[in-house]
Amino acid sequence: MHESGPFSIPAIRSFVPEKAKPWIIIFFVIIFQFSGGIYLAAVSEMVGGLALMQEDILMAGYASFAGMALTFAIMFRLKFRFCTKTAFFLCSSVLIVCNLITMYTHSVPILVATCFVAGIFRMWATFECNSTIQLWLTPKRDLSIFFCFVYLLVQSCIQLSGLITIYMAVWSKWEYMHWLIIGLLGMLMLLSLILFRNYRSMHKLPLFGIDWLGAMMWGITLLCILFVCIYGEHYNWYQSSAIRTATVMGLVVTLLNLWRSSFIRHPFIALKTWTYPAVWITFVLYIIVDILLAPSHLFEHIYTEAILGYDALNVISLNWVVLGGIMTGAVFTYLTFAIRKWRYKTMTVIAFSCITVYLLWFYFCIDYHLPKEALVFPVFMRSFAYVIIAICFLTALSRVPFQHFFEAVSVQAFVSACIGGPIGTALLEHAMQGATAKNAMLLSTSLDRINPQTVRFPIEQLYGTVQQHSLMVSMKEIYGWLTMLALICLALFMVSESSLRPRLALHPRYRVLRRWVKHELRTRTLRMKS
Repeated sequence: MHESGPFSIPAIRSFVPEKAKPWIIIFFVIIFQFSGGIYLAAVSEMVGGLALMQEDILMAGYASFAGMALTFAIMFRLKFRFCTKTAFFLCSSVLIVCNLITMYTHSVPILVATCFVAGIFRMWATFECNSTIQLWLTPKRDLSIFFCFVYLLVQSCIQLSGLITIYMAVWSKWEYMHWLIIGLLGMLMLLSLILFRNYRSMHKLPLFGIDWLGAMMWGITLLCILFVCIYGEHYNWYQSSAIRTATVMGLVVTLLNLWRSSFIRHPFIALKTWTYPAVWITFVLYIIVDILLAPSHLFEHIYTEAILGYDALNVISLNWVVLGGIMTGAVFTYLTFAIRKWRYKTMTVIAFSCITVYLLWFYFCIDYHLPKEALVFPVFMRSFAYVIIAICFLTALSRVPFQHFFEAVSVQAFVSACIGGPIGTALLEHAMQGATAKNAMLLSTSLDRINPQTVRFPIEQLYGTVQQHSLMVSMKEIYGWLTMLALICLALFMVSESSLRPRLALHPRYRVLRRWVKHELRTRTLRMKS
């Protein structure tokens, strides 16, 4: 074995101190993480500013995540095709153009397409940064350590981006967030020209052989799923031809893509990728986790705004609690999972326990007069648990051979970053609509002219009280069902890990059982004859 020299970044010019080079890359990746097509924290302000529906803004935001998820499969090819300086300059330029378009366009297709492209280049730039400093973070290429850093950085930037966006939207205009990012990206382009040089560690790896048609078909599948989940309640689900068309299109394109992948030489995502247990098990578990955490996208905003009456600044201030949970979860996972090498199932049990505590807290403590400070604990537990799940599930993909590793990351990103949240939110929103209608009907059965209570209050006030109370009862009911699901999952995990399951039990073979039965029959026959 040959000794490796000290860590260095040859792409950065020699006049920059070696100790400062990794921090420059970290500064770059923070800027790229802040950038994007739109900023979902300002969805209410964008609805009024662009004269669009809330579903349109959400569709564009999740289209950006779809572009990010698809890009993982070709990251290795992009890394060795373009040098770092070119990648930074190109990604910054495209993101600036995307921010300019999203500020002024009123066309939903253009907005969605622009955000989709922005997600691709945002992920490309992020990967370029993280892969450049990977050996600085972990010289042994320990992915558990590396992914602790990645999720700490990515999730923290998401929360900080939401905080900055809301503060700018409340104090001035939501467009200023875009101008801030454009200015930072322009500065990044200037620093790339000054600090970086065109350096290659190996020859160019051409982009020939990439299944671009397969990538487009997977993108169509993701967008169809997003359309059904986001617009489903608005169009009354399958009563609408738009939802039926999107469902049929998504199914047909998916089947065609899978059939095509069975015979072409280099599919965008090989069928073999889906057969690895680390891929399909984490895929299924992510859907369960997203369903269990879906109240954070739906109920928490309804509860804090409609029930408790908090304004946007008070609601977004909980992001500081989420940020604390993310940092604590990343440090905890680093110390236990990355350093002490705790098992995947142990970490999964810990995460599901925290999710169960989060759901139990809301089920038992939800109230009309709850102070904001009381929300700190459940929000912290939710973010703490999700970071553990994300780091462990992504590290589990290291068991996949390198040939299919990046494709496996894309598959996991399909559900973790793109469709998992909308699927969970759509299911809960549909359940919420049915539960609210049922509870409103049950609560209003006794409100008639015979009831003396109805005479004291105006009918409008009574109607509002009934709707608010039915909303609270429905949320409590759904929290109860989610708690039961979390407890079932937790029980299955714990039983599979406990000594109650007879792992080492010696089961007799069928030949032994057959001989024993014959012997018993022969013995009883002889006894009966005697």
